[in-house]
Amino acid sequence: MSIRHGLLALLAAGPRYGSRLRTDFEARTGGTWPLNIGQVYTTLGRLERDGMVARDGVDAAGRTLYALTEAGRAELRSWYDRPVERAGPPRDELAIKLVMALGTDGVDVREVVEAQRRHVTRALHDQVRQRAEALARAPEHPGELARLLVLEQLVLHAEAEVRWLDHCEARLLRFTRGEEPLPPEQPGA
Repeated sequence: MSIRHGLLALLAAGPRYGSRLRTDFEARTGGTWPLNIGQVYTTLGRLERDGMVARDGVDAAGRTLYALTEAGRAELRSWYDRPVERAGPPRDELAIKLVMALGTDGVDVREVVEAQRRHVTRALHDQVRQRAEALARAPEHPGELARLLVLEQLVLHAEAEVRWLDHCEARLLRFTRGEEPLPPEQPGA
């Protein structure tokens, strides 16, 4: 999620000052996407420059309040209406690490896979525990639903990564046993 649209969404509920936006953003995302206060104020400055937000006075403590403009409301509606683009594969550091390890002397790719699997499995156990806690609190705390949705996404991503690592390991074993031929070298590679 872009910080820009996240702040617009929070401002739809009414004017807020920067550090409140930061706190609300982190609460809404279940604490999984911490923001630097500098990111908040830089983004607010750009949104103000682009006519999406305007300063709306100060609160009792003297903090500058920001409010959504009509252009900001229109942008927010447009963002909600647009699907998130999944064009092109993301640059995933793990995938890059594995393909680079394949051609590096002295690196056992299976050890790289296993180290990552251990790391992801630990994270997965922690996320599943947090999800269970959120589920237990959800009926009494409706705000817990946002955190629950984020945790479920993290759990599903971790499970998918473990499955992919299992697939990589199986593929490596088949190649090393000679069950599958190695792909031919590409000319000019």
